[in-house]
Amino acid sequence: MASADRPQSGIAIRPLTGEEIAAGLGDLADLRIRVFAAYPYLYDGDAAYEAEYLREYAAAPDAVLVAAFDGDRVVGAATAAPMLHQKAEFRAPFEARGLDVARLFYFGESVLLPEYRGHGIGHAFFDHREAQARRCGADAACFAAVIRPGDHPARPAGYTPLDAFWTKRGYAPIAGLVTELGWKEHGEDGESVKPMQYWLRQW
Repeated sequence: MASADRPQSGIAIRPLTGEEIAAGLGDLADLRIRVFAAYPYLYDGDAAYEAEYLREYAAAPDAVLVAAFDGDRVVGAATAAPMLHQKAEFRAPFEARGLDVARLFYFGESVLLPEYRGHGIGHAFFDHREAQARRCGADAACFAAVIRPGDHPARPAGYTPLDAFWTKRGYAPIAGLVTELGWKEHGEDGESVKPMQYWLRQW
């Protein structure tokens, strides 16, 4: 296992690969359900969906799971894997533009419990995922962020999107590079499709 970075006292950041990923999937599923329940995702978590989604993710060659530990407790996690091994709906916007997905890394979720935010852990997640992308020969990385209208009724007062943080990391939204993903949000009877804006960084 790789040596841990410590962006704040008592917190260890470890990138997990290969068989190590499987051991962290249960914690990642719990974090996804808890963190994504909040705006802007409003995800009404489903354990069965989580199990299937994360099993597929773990099987992707060169995937990495970056975990933040407070002692033995996982308090945050972030994932990345080659875009070539993502589902067709993830790849489609890039392929439609003739972009080579074989040279692109996809950054999935980045979830961190609220009380641990603002201490450099989010930057550490990006550092480790970008390092994995470079090791695997990628020359660009991307992620998708849900698009919500500014007057969405569930938007909390004083909500600040992460756009400034992502921009500081060198990412930018690409006009028209949008996909659609479906999930059930709180208050819905079933899944509905949401637009997702891709952000991209090349190096």
